[in-house]
Amino acid sequence: MSDITYRLIIAGTMFEQELKPLVRSFFQGHELETELFGWDEELEALRIADNKLYYGDIEPFDIENGIVIHTGEKRFSAAFFKDGEVVFHEEGEALFDRKEYRNALARAVYRCLSKGTGKQLPWGILTGVRPTKLVYEGLEAGKNPEDIARSMKEEYLCSDRKTALSLKVAGKEHEILSSFDYSDEYSLYIGIPFCPTVCAYCSFTSFPLKGYDDLVEPYLAALFKEIEAAAGLFKGHGISSVYFGGGTPTTLSATQLERLICKVKDTFDLRKCREFTVEAGRPDSITRDKLKVLKNCGVSRISINPQSMNDETLKRIGRRHTAARIVEAFEMARTEGLDNINTDIILGLEGETVKEVEYTLSRIKELAPESLTVHTLALKRAARLVTEKKNFEGSGLSSISDMIEMTADFAENNGYEPYYLYRQKNMADNLENVGYSKKGLECLYNILIMEEVQTILALGAGGSSKFVFPKTQGNTRIERVENVKNVNHYIDRIDEMIQRKEDFLKAEKVF
Repeated sequence: MSDITYRLIIAGTMFEQELKPLVRSFFQGHELETELFGWDEELEALRIADNKLYYGDIEPFDIENGIVIHTGEKRFSAAFFKDGEVVFHEEGEALFDRKEYRNALARAVYRCLSKGTGKQLPWGILTGVRPTKLVYEGLEAGKNPEDIARSMKEEYLCSDRKTALSLKVAGKEHEILSSFDYSDEYSLYIGIPFCPTVCAYCSFTSFPLKGYDDLVEPYLAALFKEIEAAAGLFKGHGISSVYFGGGTPTTLSATQLERLICKVKDTFDLRKCREFTVEAGRPDSITRDKLKVLKNCGVSRISINPQSMNDETLKRIGRRHTAARIVEAFEMARTEGLDNINTDIILGLEGETVKEVEYTLSRIKELAPESLTVHTLALKRAARLVTEKKNFEGSGLSSISDMIEMTADFAENNGYEPYYLYRQKNMADNLENVGYSKKGLECLYNILIMEEVQTILALGAGGSSKFVFPKTQGNTRIERVENVKNVNHYIDRIDEMIQRKEDFLKAEKVF
């Protein structure tokens, strides 16, 4: 990490949550101190004189490096400091429309930061989780793709490459979602919060099986109880897709997996279900018996996720398997007749350069999965890469853009098309995660949850149900009801988890 500390000062009360992630994206690798305070609106805007920043006739900002942003009712401004002086400054009139004001301010801040740091962000001022949502909503409203592209570049300052990617992804999503009436159905998520070990980058609800194995059966008992209660919440409405995630669902034994899948199939009406996904995830959790269960129980899609095909990297991130074990798991899955397999890789892992990623892709090509999900490393607060950062020095994020372009070229050259895209906070170079697949083998659940167009009923520890209400006046209302993350708390408070959803749906009508 650089020894330069930057400061962010926001004077005013508007757009704090939108501005902070944008500024952080320019200062990745540096300490960033943030200060917020109110503003005397009579002063209209910050005043620059002699490369100093004034508040009225007073020079209040003793700042070496960083940016000061003023959000007023009539005017806004941004000033970039370097070595104690203002080197770039922009201001403008506050706009009546809140969205237009926010975007105009963000563009001014972006230009100051870009000039001051010499850096450009591929997604421009877009800092949200779903940058393609704007494009999808535009297509859904019947807008011309060329007009959407122009807006992405001019209003949001997106690069040509990311604009083209977002149009491809949103176009594929729009094509798939237009093919069936998902509005009268919902999807089901089942969370299994156990893993063989917890990876260094992971911040999901995940508990290592060693030390928690005595809780698996009590957990399943609580989960079965929640499944039974949840089946009555949306009677008369079909299920579009089922997704078992975690954690690693295949941490369960073959017998436990079979019991759980059968419980879901016996309890819910799956006659309209188009897709049943189980994350097999960790190759060290996969056995032939478990694969037989998945195939015999009608699971249509699985994930086997190496993250890297380099053995040294796997050791560093806490994976207790080798690349050879990944190949073995693939071969077993193929032998058992599983013909829709996704593979995840992560770009930006400690010690990996373009060369290591190139090697991983060459091995992925040999495996020939039906889909490939490319993740950019996100340094999440709960991950060991952050909480134990002294042990992971050198988790460098250099050349990430080159790696992203390499994987995009790999996908195109091997018959994969991008079909969903999302981002997380603190991602390297403000980039993205992209799902690629062979034509016709896209994951429906991923599209539905990314575009937030369908209710997702989430069961299990850490499950976050997302209730999507019918559109009113062009707007979609979304409400979340969450389960506790801790396994012990979930088991002990299962009746409360059930009651939360029942109480919400008594007061609200989703369908």
